[in-house]
Amino acid sequence: MRRFTIQFLTAACLLTSAPLSCFAEQALIAVASNFSSPARAIALAFEQESGHSVRLSQGSSGKLYAQIYNGAPFDVFLSADTEKPALLVKEGLAIEGSQRTYARGTLALWTIDDGVIINAETLRAGDFVRLAQANPRLAPYGLAAQQVIASLGLTQALAGKRVIGENISQAYQFVTTGNAELGFVAMSQVLVDGELVKGSLWRVPQTLHSPIAQDAVLLARGLNNSAAQEFMTFLTSAKAVSILHSFGYSVEGDALGPVGSVEKTDG
Repeated sequence: MRRFTIQFLTAACLLTSAPLSCFAEQALIAVASNFSSPARAIALAFEQESGHSVRLSQGSSGKLYAQIYNGAPFDVFLSADTEKPALLVKEGLAIEGSQRTYARGTLALWTIDDGVIINAETLRAGDFVRLAQANPRLAPYGLAAQQVIASLGLTQALAGKRVIGENISQAYQFVTTGNAELGFVAMSQVLVDGELVKGSLWRVPQTLHSPIAQDAVLLARGLNNSAAQEFMTFLTSAKAVSILHSFGYSVEGDALGPVGSVEKTDG
């Protein structure tokens, strides 16, 4: 009787207009803070297309790695770097061969004030009290910010001005709340549909820091989860790439990199 019921339900699913919803699963995805907004947009598009559901949990890449290492029940990890997903594969906590670069991030120096020209000379002049950045030990964008400061020879000059957030979201909050006049943020935090929402920014040249390649990996818990596996595939779809571009990210093969309409200066 049970076998007949399963066969009947399967046949009924195949006759509906949205058969995938009959076999829907939920994926729990750990997301680096810089990627929280595009992740929500991609998750929504994925849910609409697949019938699966997605739950997102955000934090610094370092903190999420520690949670996964200590048994947190995530299915997919969207890191802001390449090292932590590789470590999880090496440690047997992620599936070998599943690691892939889903986006390349762009670092920006940002102020909430509109119509302000900011660039490298702004940092050299030092005409500000506080400069926000993410923790370089936990967040790849924080490490990139530290590399920019070092590349400009300003490590000592700016030492007393820097305020360190646990992650890129906290660095952004320092600026929006007025606790810092300037901050190193991810472009994705200040763009909507490729346009700067508020304030002024300098897109930091990538020659000043190491590339911010962001890798995804399927975790061991997600191996038998169809929602997790399909989400990993969806990350490279045309729809997902379009969303990535709208938030200022680039992907492998892009000729021009991320959206360029928000430049305030050629500095």
